Amino acid sequence: MKHLFIVTLLFILTANCSQTEATDKQPYDKPSQPGVKCLIDSSRYKDVRYRLDTLFTKLYTANMINGNVLISKNGEIIYQKCFGWANKEQGRMLCDTSMFQLASVSKVFTATAALMLYEQRKLSLDEKVSDILKGFPYPEITVKHLLSHRSGLPNYTYFCSEYLPGDTAMLSNASVLELMIAHKPNVYFNAGARFNYSNTNYMLLALIIEKRSGMNYKQFMESELFAPLGMKHSMVNNSCRISTPEVTTGYTTSFKPVSNDRFDGVYGDKGIYSTTYDLFLFSEALYQHTLLKAETQELAYTPYSKEKKLSNYGYGWRMKNFTGTDKDVFHNGWWHGYRTSFHRRLRDGLTIVVLSNRLNRSVYATWRIFQAIDGPGVTEGKEPDEE
Repeated sequence: MKHLFIVTLLFILTANCSQTEATDKQPYDKPSQPGVKCLIDSSRYKDVRYRLDTLFTKLYTANMINGNVLISKNGEIIYQKCFGWANKEQGRMLCDTSMFQLASVSKVFTATAALMLYEQRKLSLDEKVSDILKGFPYPEITVKHLLSHRSGLPNYTYFCSEYLPGDTAMLSNASVLELMIAHKPNVYFNAGARFNYSNTNYMLLALIIEKRSGMNYKQFMESELFAPLGMKHSMVNNSCRISTPEVTTGYTTSFKPVSNDRFDGVYGDKGIYSTTYDLFLFSEALYQHTLLKAETQELAYTPYSKEKKLSNYGYGWRMKNFTGTDKDVFHNGWWHGYRTSFHRRLRDGLTIVVLSNRLNRSVYATWRIFQAIDGPGVTEGKEPDEE
């Protein structure tokens, strides 16, 4: 009898972190945001859920995904499931509270924070970066150039490697800025001339947020975004050592753990860890204008690079179908074994979150997900999305 009790107890404790069917119970406390529904409607979206589960089960069976998925529409979660390992060496399976490095999806949070300061009149989008960051050697670059990736600045992962020996200890945002002041790396073009995706832009924006908010980046995210939205499993990490047990391990496609490096000390362009559910809460806050006014949010969704014909970039958001009413804003990420995809279709309140801790490129091919949601015959966007 005692043996049976112990076996039963172990089953209950491990069941929540196993690879399960999409649950009808929300694993978190009820969020405070009005309009956010906690239960999956298993009847209204029955066919959609079947198509989504068929898709992701096939991808997992084909060894094309290891990660967590959440899809919602108009504030209602219609599909949520975990596939595979959180830490294979320890035998830990993924569960709903598993935390993933968001990689470049962190840029969405950085841009949102900058726009919050803009609303508070603590930051001007036309302001020169050199007026905010002392010694910044490019007087023509403004905050909006950073937000829209039109600064012309080279990627810090390139020029830091050029100026520093290979055994250099952990870098920080401040130390990267010091290198820029000391060496003034050549820009690719004059500010505003065209689009060029560069992590340096968002590394600098994190420093600007710190200057104008009076808080460090981590404090700002926790006090102004994570806590108010009920994002209980989100954090900023700029250290190689992570003690939070929910954090997953990043893997190559052959399931070899990916080591951290000196660039992990830099944040703003990356560095946020979160869950599918917390990203759902963040997405709903944007839909409901809890964080930003509608007119401010529209600035983030405006395409600023007219030379880009098939896709574009706003403030922290990539976008497709950006000239019509069917705008799809998104961001993907790729860092140290993590691939992430965060899509939002504005016309119908759709949110798609796919977080992977394995380098499976299928994470970016979200056209399959749109096809499962909208039904057979969807053909748009059949190429993998940009990182």
